[in-house]
Amino acid sequence: MPFTTLNSRVVEARIGPGRRMFSQRGAMLAYRGEVSFTPNLQGGQGGIGSMIGRRIAGEATPLMTVEGTGTVMFGHGGHHVHVVDLTGETLYVEADRLLAFDGSLHQGTMFMGSQGGVMGMVRGQVTGQGLFTTTLKGVGSVAVMAHGGVIELPITPQRPVHVDPQAYVAHRGDVRNKLSTALGWRDMVGRGSGEAFQLELSGQGTVYVQASEEKL
Repeated sequence: MPFTTLNSRVVEARIGPGRRMFSQRGAMLAYRGEVSFTPNLQGGQGGIGSMIGRRIAGEATPLMTVEGTGTVMFGHGGHHVHVVDLTGETLYVEADRLLAFDGSLHQGTMFMGSQGGVMGMVRGQVTGQGLFTTTLKGVGSVAVMAHGGVIELPITPQRPVHVDPQAYVAHRGDVRNKLSTALGWRDMVGRGSGEAFQLELSGQGTVYVQASEEKL
């Protein structure tokens, strides 16, 4: 796999002939070797269609194409970095959580309204992350960013997982999401933001949750 974890906030990727990566602009910290960084206007492997979808959603995170021979260190804003290794499945991740990913992965977008109907669209409004989410599919690795580290929670048909929408980072597997209202502990003690929503994920897969509810 291309990523080596140097510490909780920095990963290193090895680039070689015929192998490229995509990263969020500004994510390169340092590199060794003959490596080039060029703005990517085609939306990764998904082509211009995926970029158009992200622009409609207002979340077209600028990407850089990374090519050449050498090693590159990635990090951004001091955020914690978590590496997800894909073996053919699809990762659904908020666009602003992406730090870098393998160029072999096919990038696209998914309209959140297609999961959970109207509630899926409401989720986008509540989280402030738009109505679309980015998808990455294939064999390769993805480095995502989060506040305070990432917790992996298994989702099974018998045990759905409820997540604060602001703590959601990504998920993978055969998973459906549904937004529900709930009175949280913070609302009871007068410290809540007033949204009182939970994101329910059911099916079979994994959800990645950040340890803090702060936005990136």
